[in-house]
Amino acid sequence: MRIGRLVQAASVTGAVLFILAANASAASITFNTNTAGTAFGGGGLSLGQSSGQTSTLSFVADPDTSSGVPSGINFGNFTLACATCTTLAGGSGATFNAFTFNLVVTDVTDGGATGTFVGTSSGGSVYLDQSTIQITWSPAQLGTGTNNATSGNFGPTYFTITPFTIIVNPTSGAQVGSTTLQGTVNSSAVPEPVTLSLVGSGLLAIGLYRRKRGVRA
Repeated sequence: MRIGRLVQAASVTGAVLFILAANASAASITFNTNTAGTAFGGGGLSLGQSSGQTSTLSFVADPDTSSGVPSGINFGNFTLACATCTTLAGGSGATFNAFTFNLVVTDVTDGGATGTFVGTSSGGSVYLDQSTIQITWSPAQLGTGTNNATSGNFGPTYFTITPFTIIVNPTSGAQVGSTTLQGTVNSSAVPEPVTLSLVGSGLLAIGLYRRKRGVRA
């Protein structure tokens, strides 16, 4: 009798886990990078060349954006422009000195907690068909809790960023000269749907197997 009740409980638990798995995939986090402090090391969202043709590297931040978790996200876009540059073969380009960029991420869902990814670059050369600018990011993760928080508490939310960003030349990209800054968002409060589904299916299988044996008996 006790075994039967345990099996029944396992079946119910399995069904609940399936429901949780569905809900987990529907959870959402709101964040933005349109925050004071998001800027190049010298200040501002645009950086000019150090020599050569007139060229700019600009950043367009993301306003409040909602995303399912876990999910790949965009933190914003870098746009490289050089109207008077030629191809590398033409020999007319621009040079950027080393620079830093602070990307401040605001976790709107957890009360406006903020953290900063710091990008460093040794600079590089720019032509219409070439860019050697690369930005390396650290830390690898903001959150959970107060881990790497500039202010506030991230709660269960955490963000990661790609280790480096390669800036495309002025004529490449989905939008001309644009490079998307990519990362992920997740939450320790949201169990992985795949894990819940596997556990749930196992418990349901136990219940169905036991019921089938009971019918045969």
